[in-house]
Amino acid sequence: MRRLRSSQKIRDMVAETRLDPSELVLPLFFDANIDSPRMTESMPGVVTYPLSGYAEIAKELEEAGVGAVLVFGIPSAKDPVGSDAYSDTGVVQEAIRGLKAVSDLLVIADLCMCEYTDHGHCGVLDGHGSVVNDDTIDLYGKIAVSQARAGADMVAPSGMMDGQIAAIRFALDAEGFQDVPIMAYSAKFYSAYYGPFRDVACSAPGKGNRAGYQMPCGNRREAMREIDMDVVEGCDIIMVKPAGPYLDIIREAADAFNLPIAAYQVSGEYAMMKAAAANGWIDEDRVMMESLLAIKRAGADIIITYYAKEAARKLRERR
Repeated sequence: MRRLRSSQKIRDMVAETRLDPSELVLPLFFDANIDSPRMTESMPGVVTYPLSGYAEIAKELEEAGVGAVLVFGIPSAKDPVGSDAYSDTGVVQEAIRGLKAVSDLLVIADLCMCEYTDHGHCGVLDGHGSVVNDDTIDLYGKIAVSQARAGADMVAPSGMMDGQIAAIRFALDAEGFQDVPIMAYSAKFYSAYYGPFRDVACSAPGKGNRAGYQMPCGNRREAMREIDMDVVEGCDIIMVKPAGPYLDIIREAADAFNLPIAAYQVSGEYAMMKAAAANGWIDEDRVMMESLLAIKRAGADIIITYYAKEAARKLRERR
């Protein structure tokens, strides 16, 4: 066995799993309330941008080798129905227009309401604090149309409402956006790994939690049912989130479904590696690449990661 490990060139030749920059997607945050870039302590190296400087952002990503971004926004005002999420002048819509005007980046729009509601939940609440499913997915359709109208190449609904893919597909098709694909957060687990993201996106629920609509962490069969429903409803890409703790779900989805598989290496995964590296406990570059390779090996075709720029640079250096 060691003969095929005896040099780097041989190891590269027989590598079973390979990463490519084209498979990486960088989450990008925009805040309508700031005039200059902001850093968040729990997410070292992750920048929140104002609604300006798009050319500089695009140039940095192009030089790193990143070709796709997933856009999130923090609005200037929040309300019970998250109206900025479906406003044609909303923060994500403005960011999409700004990026598309100066670059050929593939711009994917995160489609949810938690950043936009004053209660921090992913939809409209009833009088008891529970999310109303059908009223919420009607609004998801409006959000999708406004994002497509702004120029989004793809929409990525993350709210985990029943029937959301069918509602979004119908709304997009009715407005002439039949060619806009849907990347579905199909198996999004109720995970403790999302904490640092909520610091950046200012999206933590004011009361309660999201266990009523995100998936229980131990339910593998339920994840397959969720994915199957999204496929039937018309999604184009299925996603597993988080990535690293759910490699078994990625593998099973890749084996069971003939669609591209995306996996989201979430904020908690990233922040833990950053913290360990800052303490000198790990070799950050090696752990970064190993973690991404593991996600790819499990079956992911697309990896959404806060390490996209660093990983793309490393991959280009090796060529």
